[in-house]
Amino acid sequence: MAIVVRLDVMLARRKMRSKELAQAIGATEANLSLFKSGKVKGLRFETLEAICRHLDCQPGDLLEYLPDS
Repeated sequence: MAIVVRLDVMLARRKMRSKELAQAIGATEANLSLFKSGKVKGLRFETLEAICRHLDCQPGDLLEYLPDS
């Protein structure tokens, strides 16, 4: 996969659990888990914005592009 999700890294930096973030942004823990594992096909900008707002970060802090080798 060329896009790597770094949500777990940001959560660790903020000393926050997925459950807490899910409650704060109105998402389910299951959906955040799927996003963290990179198993989602898409993500709404509204959800990305809520995550960034709550974690005080940029989308680039959560997503990284790694070209296939």
